[in-house]
Amino acid sequence: MPESCADLKCPNSHLAIASKKPRCGQDLVIARINELRKVSLHGACSFDRMGGSLLVRGAEREGHKQDMEERFRFIPKEIETHYLQGRESQRLSGDRGELERLRTQAILGRSLPAAPAVVFDVGGAAGVYAFPLAKQGYLVHLIDPVELHLEQARSYAASSGIALGSIVRGDARHLDVPSRSADVVLLLGPLYHLVEHSDRLAVLREVHRILTPRGVLFAAAISRFASLIDGLASGFFRDAEFRKIVAEDIASGQHRNPTNHPAYFTTAYFHRPEDLAAEVHAGGFGDVQIVAIEGPVWSAALFHEAWDDPVQRKSLMEFLSLIEREPSVQAASAHLMAVARRPN
Repeated sequence: MPESCADLKCPNSHLAIASKKPRCGQDLVIARINELRKVSLHGACSFDRMGGSLLVRGAEREGHKQDMEERFRFIPKEIETHYLQGRESQRLSGDRGELERLRTQAILGRSLPAAPAVVFDVGGAAGVYAFPLAKQGYLVHLIDPVELHLEQARSYAASSGIALGSIVRGDARHLDVPSRSADVVLLLGPLYHLVEHSDRLAVLREVHRILTPRGVLFAAAISRFASLIDGLASGFFRDAEFRKIVAEDIASGQHRNPTNHPAYFTTAYFHRPEDLAAEVHAGGFGDVQIVAIEGPVWSAALFHEAWDDPVQRKSLMEFLSLIEREPSVQAASAHLMAVARRPN
């Protein structure tokens, strides 16, 4: 794929993003900071002759650069570091990940308007959901805060020949998108990486702003009890430090990983089903439906055996659709999905 999607003609011209235009002011500021780092030898000597300290000047400049990068970072550093490891593009290919992906696609398929509707995949990573939708004829705009994900999406678009409407870096709380221009918004990540309630509400209100009347929101969350269930199923529960993480998850929903163990995830907020519904309502949406994505089966001892058998897999997917709205089992799912519409 080219560096941007300017060459892909968007029927909604006001949504097209030209490659020659700067993607955002924050990027320009950081680029300018990087230019300032290149201190010429002549400039350094002139500064020394003035009696100043080059080391102090350099330290001040580096400190200023770091301050500006922190100011314009869309997500906390530890979250960005987690995703810069490049694991997200592979996460959904294992058995559990495939279950999550196929179930998510099944949930989307039941409520999506007909193509060619306009879809904004906000926090869409490398386009795991964006590209299949584009292949079905939807006009999909991918927005993500991690440049590595955008590079992966551009590379896949170039190799696959599947065009997206645009691929840009952005902040879910401040979308550079015209009001009432989206038929569908996917939030399959932002709500669990924004740990403050006010930030999550800001995202939901932004989505409400850009959606057309009766436009559809799909918002994913991680279950409050996911780390407890996963820890027992995966063996992490043996680690006393992991058990401390679980205790805080259950108590407050605030997930932190002070160990930096890559399997223990990164900074996040874990929802109860009723809390997710309340937040989406508070964002201005009506008719909110909460569904369990993986249901209770993802951690079962014989899940992998059942998933590898095509006959059992088919039955499993059917049963999960039957129980996805059952309140008594929703919190046992690793992920939840809120499906809601913007009122007229």
